[in-house]
Parts: sequence; C-alpha cells; structure tokens
Amino acid sequence: MQSAIGTRENVQVVQSFENQGLRVEILEYQKLLGISDTSTAQRVYFMEQQNIKVRQIALYLNNETVTIERGAMSYFQGPIQMVSGVTLGNALGKMFKASVTGEQMSQPQYSGSGLLVLEPSFRHFIVLQLGPGESIIIDDGMFYCAQGSVTVQMVAQRNISAAVAGGKTLFQQQLVGPGIIILESQVPMQEINVMRLENDVLRVDGRFAILRSSSLEFTVERSAKTLMGSAMSGEGLVNVYRGTGEIWLAPTLKVYRTMASAFAAGLTSTSSMNMNTSHD
Repeated sequence: MQSAIGTRENVQVVQSFENQGLRVEILEYQKLLGISDTSTAQRVYFMEQQNIKVRQIALYLNNETVTIERGAMSYFQGPIQMVSGVTLGNALGKMFKASVTGEQMSQPQYSGSGLLVLEPSFRHFIVLQLGPGESIIIDDGMFYCAQGSVTVQMVAQRNISAAVAGGKTLFQQQLVGPGIIILESQVPMQEINVMRLENDVLRVDGRFAILRSSSLEFTVERSAKTLMGSAMSGEGLVNVYRGTGEIWLAPTLKVYRTMASAFAAGLTSTSSMNMNTSHD
C-alpha cells in the first residue's frame, strides 16, 4: 500500500494512530507553495506564523470499515467499496428521521483494504479511541470519521427546555465505542481543558463545553439560588453538568467568535471585544 504522502516533500505526518485494521495519519502541509501573487502570499505568511495550516486525514484500511462525514472523501486506492446506507426501502424513513433530528440521511461507509484520504481542512483534527461501551456526546459539526465498530447516532436531549436555553440542539450526536473516532475542531487540543467529574457538578457560563460523557446529566439553571442573586452576579443562566464523567472545555472559542465579529464590523481594538460569556 502506498503512503498518502507519496512523492511530496512538503507534507509531513504529525500524528499517527492504529487500532486493529485501521491506521490513521494526520498530514500537515508545511507551506502552501503554489501562491503566485504577493497579496495572497502576505496573508498566508501570517497564517502560517499562527499555525493556520492545511491538514488532511489519511486512513489505511486492512479489511476494515470506516464511517465518514458526508462529502469528506477526497480519493481512495485499492479494493474499497462505498455504501451509502440509503435504499429504496428505507429512503423515506431516513428522510423523515433527518427532518426531525437534523441527522444526515446517509453517512457513507467505506469497507475493504486500501488507502482512503479525506478532504483538506484548516481546522484541527482530534483522534480518540473509545473503549467498549464508552459513549460520548459531541457538538454539532465535530464528527469527521469513525471506525466501523463505533456506533454513530443522534440522541434526544433529556431536558428539552435545557437544550433550548443552553444553546444546544434538541438532538446531539452520540458516539459509542469501541474504536477510533476523528473529530474536527475549531481549536487545537492544547486549548481544550479535559475535566473529570466524580459525582460532582460543573457550571459553565457559555457555549464552550464541546464534548461530554453520555453518563453526565445536562441542565440549565440560574447561577444563584434566587433571581436577585443571578441578576447581581451578571451571569443569569448557566449550563450545568452533573454526575461522573469527562467534559471538554474550550474557553478560547469565545475569544475567536468575538474577534471574528469585531473584525467583521471593522473594529480592531481589544477594548471593543467583550469576552463576557453571558452575552454569548
């Protein structure tokens, strides 16, 4: 089987993972060398200084199956077959389910042996390996790929009012192990704080809890016991997680969202960028 890098000297493998019949490589383009105008070159230069680089996922299958995000396939080589999961018999049912849950009608599965390379992205890729029965719930847009042994499904929020008040959708994507999963993230792992709860409570002011164990209970509550206390604190409602499990917090998401909004409005001073998550 050929390497995904092939003859290119400008691409490096920055991380690799392996489980049973699947090997995952995160490829990174060190520079974009095809730029032919100075204006674009200047922009790309500063992007590279901030680690904004093109990354790509390479999957090496050995009699294995993977489920990928719709439209994520770039190219593949070898005896690999793609199955959409949609047939004449189940198309209407899948269409109805998709309209209710927001789930895609089909997430393509690729099975066999060979090389499968996914589309390039400026985002960060996070690779995890779930144990048997281990279950997590992830934010919208994070799912990118999963080993065939992983169950990928949509689950309803246990508390509908909490989902609405907490800025979450009524249905979220749940991944159940065992197997490797690949997530696409706006922030790198270095800016994610993995917190472990042991029969404890975590209160989060803002929408930056991007992943949690399915075992945790999620609600939205006042930050203080009384309405007056909540008003005085300036926090109002907070997202509350109870139980035992992990929560991934990405506080810098608020920073990036605020900067993007400020720059779009033509503002450049940091004093104009309000990081108060109560205004999120």
